[in-house]
Amino acid sequence: MLLLLVALGSGCTYGFSGGGLPTHVRTVAVLPFANETASPEITREVTDALRDGLQKRLGLRDASEEKASAVVRGTIVKYEIDVPVAYSANPRQATASRRRLQVVVDIEIYDQVQGKVLWQRKAVSGEGEYSERSEADGRKQAIARIVNEVIEGAQSQW
Repeated sequence: MLLLLVALGSGCTYGFSGGGLPTHVRTVAVLPFANETASPEITREVTDALRDGLQKRLGLRDASEEKASAVVRGTIVKYEIDVPVAYSANPRQATASRRRLQVVVDIEIYDQVQGKVLWQRKAVSGEGEYSERSEADGRKQAIARIVNEVIEGAQSQW
């Protein structure tokens, strides 16, 4: 108890900044991903989800590319939809009731201060399931899985 009081009295503070990244990485710019798919809306959704996840879970602040200590960039290489998962029990109705989609990206986190790649992966994949006509729900799940993998990968490097 005395140790706690001494620490508090001496002005020691605990801060969470940058998660598992080097301590000088405090700001990040998430650049719009190149998109090799036929789905134009996926670029914005991936960019926004990564920006939000890095800010909330790693404590990084958003910055312009010129001022950021790290840059996240990548390419959306695959967006596959309508993979049937489950079918209706009604034999007269031949439509699938559940579907799956997959998003695959190549991604890197680049340290602009030290001029080196901090983390890089090819073919990071996320899948999501959705009901008929609810593709956006499945896409959101798949992107969330990609964001999780990127954050876990960045943290595991340090």
